[in-house]
Amino acid sequence: MVAITREVSSALAECELTHLRRTAIDVELARAQHRAYERALSDAGYAVERLASGSDMPDSVFVEDVAVVLDELAIVTRPGAPSRRVEVPAVADALKRHRRLAFIEPPAIVDGGDVLVCGRTVYVGRSTRTNDEAVAQIRRILAPLGYAVCAVTVRHCLHLKSAVTEVSAGVLLANPDRVDRAAFGASEIIDVHPGEASAANALRLHDRIIFPAAFPWTAERLRARGLRVEIVDASELQKAEGAVTCCSLIMSERI
Repeated sequence: MVAITREVSSALAECELTHLRRTAIDVELARAQHRAYERALSDAGYAVERLASGSDMPDSVFVEDVAVVLDELAIVTRPGAPSRRVEVPAVADALKRHRRLAFIEPPAIVDGGDVLVCGRTVYVGRSTRTNDEAVAQIRRILAPLGYAVCAVTVRHCLHLKSAVTEVSAGVLLANPDRVDRAAFGASEIIDVHPGEASAANALRLHDRIIFPAAFPWTAERLRARGLRVEIVDASELQKAEGAVTCCSLIMSERI
């Protein structure tokens, strides 16, 4: 099992923002929190491959946005924010050691944070960072592999995974104010606690969930469902509209 991560840029405070007001970010604290996140991945049995960053890529720690990794291949995205496209080559180089690559082409834009893979169904969020042409390209890439691709409208948040993530096979954690339940068919849905609107982002690993310390009430809901929850502090990355899925690309060895 492999987790690709990317170091926190010295320019993190200059990150792209869509919904949050800009506030001061402590870059050194963000780096410490990111190292703890990587340790949590290592403790879960993942080999962490950390990529370098630079001052020209303030958002690069959010490596998930640059690719979508499936068992059969990885789709290298064309990020919705033009400033982030400089991040793509190094991520593609790292991924080609593990997967065959497919590439999103203009005029499509898509962030990996808008793509939720649940078994053989791939949900793609329509957001300010992902357009309908991207949905069409992902569908063309994945149809021969037997995946169904479903477009989902996202409200009041940056990405689809800001609104919903998978926490167990067939079980989703969601904020119903940000995404319609009906889009996910018969999936079981755990609602975030009403006082924790941004708590829908959880990183599912093979035997546990990595989850932010900022949302203790929702964490209790996950534990009550019988899930093993590993808490990490992501407070500085959250100021940059980041979350726990954003900071890694998770994969098993190539099939």
